[in-house]
Amino acid sequence: MHVVIVYESLFGNTQAVADEIAAGLRAGGADVDVVATSLASPEVVDRAGLLVVGGPTHVHGMTSGLSRRGARDEAVKKHQREPDVAPPALRDWLETLGRGAGRRAAAFDTRAGGPRILTGSAERGIAQRLGRHGYDVVAEESFVVEGKTGPLQPGERDRARLWGGSLVAHVAAPR
Repeated sequence: MHVVIVYESLFGNTQAVADEIAAGLRAGGADVDVVATSLASPEVVDRAGLLVVGGPTHVHGMTSGLSRRGARDEAVKKHQREPDVAPPALRDWLETLGRGAGRRAAAFDTRAGGPRILTGSAERGIAQRLGRHGYDVVAEESFVVEGKTGPLQPGERDRARLWGGSLVAHVAAPR
């Protein structure tokens, strides 16, 4: 079965998680495409037997145009690497997503460390929107970064690979 992982990544952390999830899926025998929201056309998504969608957490949820601009402005002010704010933001991309017709999906995010009540989580919003589009959401997970811009906390890449491996069961299982 074919898996498509769609991600938004501003500082590279969510892309790194997506790549590790893909490695775990591939180790289990899945065929996987990893694509940024800017390249995730309806044709690419329609090939997915399992759609995995992830993005960073901003302001307790998914990114928006305003939060992406804020991240860019803060990075420039602090002389950090400027984030990739190429459109569309994950929230906007999800609005264009076609009907899932019961196909399986999974959601993940990257977020700052600490209790979710303080940091928020984009993964729940992603899962809810996938469900509204008719996808059967089979798994959700958060991966933790240091501070606001990363890098990933130690062990998170390994955890993402293991989580990807656990998704193989959802790819092969009969409906």
